[in-house]
Amino acid sequence: MSEPQIVRRDANSVSPRRELANAIRALSMDAVQAANSGHPGAPMGMADIAEVLWRDFLAHNPANPDWFNRDRFVLSNGHGSMLLYSLLHLSGYDLPIEQLKNFRQSDSQTPGHPEYRETPGVETTTGPLGQGLANAVGMALAESHLAARFNRDDLSIVDHYTYAFAGDGCLMEGISHEACSLAGTLGLGKLIVVYDDNGISIDGEVEGWFSDDTPARFEAYGWQVIPAVDGHDANAIAQAFDTARQNIQQPSLICCETVIGWGSPNKSGTSGVHGAALGAEEVAATRQELRWTHDPFVIPPTIYSAWNARAAGASREALWNEQLQAYRGRFPELATEFERVTGGRLPGDWQDTAANCVTDMLAAGKEATRKSSERVLDSLAPGLPELIGGSADLTGSNNTWHKASSVLNAATPQGNYVYYGVREFAMSAVMNGMCLHGGVVPYGGTFLVFSDYARNAVRMAALMGLGCIYVYTHDSIGLGEDGPTHQPVEHANALRLIPNLDVWRPADAAETALAWVAAVERRDGPSCLLLTRQGLPAQDPNEARAKDIARGGYVLLDPPGTCDAVIIATGSELEVARAVASELNANGHAIRVVSMPCAEVFARQDKSWRESVLPREVTRRISIEAGSTDFWYRYVGLDGLAIGLDQFGASAPAGELFAKFGLDVAGCKARIGAYLS
Repeated sequence: MSEPQIVRRDANSVSPRRELANAIRALSMDAVQAANSGHPGAPMGMADIAEVLWRDFLAHNPANPDWFNRDRFVLSNGHGSMLLYSLLHLSGYDLPIEQLKNFRQSDSQTPGHPEYRETPGVETTTGPLGQGLANAVGMALAESHLAARFNRDDLSIVDHYTYAFAGDGCLMEGISHEACSLAGTLGLGKLIVVYDDNGISIDGEVEGWFSDDTPARFEAYGWQVIPAVDGHDANAIAQAFDTARQNIQQPSLICCETVIGWGSPNKSGTSGVHGAALGAEEVAATRQELRWTHDPFVIPPTIYSAWNARAAGASREALWNEQLQAYRGRFPELATEFERVTGGRLPGDWQDTAANCVTDMLAAGKEATRKSSERVLDSLAPGLPELIGGSADLTGSNNTWHKASSVLNAATPQGNYVYYGVREFAMSAVMNGMCLHGGVVPYGGTFLVFSDYARNAVRMAALMGLGCIYVYTHDSIGLGEDGPTHQPVEHANALRLIPNLDVWRPADAAETALAWVAAVERRDGPSCLLLTRQGLPAQDPNEARAKDIARGGYVLLDPPGTCDAVIIATGSELEVARAVASELNANGHAIRVVSMPCAEVFARQDKSWRESVLPREVTRRISIEAGSTDFWYRYVGLDGLAIGLDQFGASAPAGELFAKFGLDVAGCKARIGAYLS
């Protein structure tokens, strides 16, 4: 690794390229100092690498950050956000200097970690280490798939790279192992990752807790590894990128040896520069060391001019538009389809396809909702080629493979189904990257209990407003003999705690179909489908019911006259609620049964609908769901009855378990009867 003294050695003669990189260093240390908060070390250490990549290789257009064929850049070590903000500002994106001055301040476009949709040019929200790297894998996967699907002859309308910066922390996180192993197996040769090998993390020198042979590790994954690159030598960096770009059969890891906080005479190479402002005295000393004579946040016009990428970006996009126009002339149907999927538009016949699917599913017999889900996919997927499925080694159990599925791998990137292997977390974050890239709608499956492994990626999808679809089967103790390690208890409600996440727990085939339709149509946030292993009977085959299901909560069963109690249920417990209400109503009660397949969608309905389903004057309320009960008190009230499972399950056949825990008809009837008496 380069020694900190390299700063003093080079500072006597500042080359033009070094001065351009020093603009990043100056902006980064000034912004962190102004905020008295942030991470100056990574931006200062990676400035030389970023200068080479962004000025010599990255294809992008600052005037149009959404140009489809741009290269994607991901700062996986997102705590170094000022590196990215400096690059965006200097390159000509709509990120004025005032925003850099307001780094980490309320309502600025420069939050502490990069946030998708908040800052033009930011491709993904990063900060939870390793996830940006997995997002980059998803972006490269989407590029490879779309290129195979649409490119023809000499007209390559999908042809771009995905670049990611990652640090020691990203590579320590387990998700990096999952995602990078998959990327090597899939042969994602348009993915280039730069490893900032500076040997420092918050706690100090990483050799005490991170002694991996990183090059050997990535070689074992099947990556091309370019080791021991001097991360402060522009020529060596450029040569490494050239080498990486020439190999499109393997993803590439460029191992750049850098000094964290390069330029700081007293703090470079130490953890002291990782996550805190340098301090006014050290900022002044660094200016002197770098021979940067300009005031804070002042960039000379010559440096702005050298950095500005607007003209080059406009030229690149114009050439691509010419190619797209030629493509339209030679392949008009493909061009129309390409522009549809990259524009995020559903097929013109989607409404008819969805309606026919729902009608068919209304007539379904008794079956597990995971099987209903498979049949819905059989119906919808052939007309929705942007749908890319997969499972974390549970394809046969999740029922995520449909009749139109074909394997997506290194040999067949045009396929539409990814075998993710036992990688729930990476699968979810890769799906996020695919969504961010555009042109595809990803879904992926695992058991509901393993949503814990994937949770932070699901949270990130909700935070970014991505339309991923997470299929979670074996949704309760109904999975039976596998026992409490595999039986979710708190998981449904834990997912419901995530803002902007729609959690569907359908009770029959029709509700499953509506859940899928809603998830596909929802492009501003993710959806989870919680599906059963055990068979469930169909409820009313009434087409009017379909519109009610789509509202997230509706009246399934009403007694004659005015009801005096309401039972709310989801999923497999809806049949229990209906049976209990029918028996109690026959004995003089007047109980309404409400199905609530998606509480989040129900909460978005107008007040009149919500009150028509759950009348305010009906204060005796009961919920039944085979999981933790805390969530349901918002609907039943503190004096209501929430029937569920606030303990771990057990290993036994499903029917025995429902009886054991009082979740069968007899057990629920006894508790509800006592509550109403």
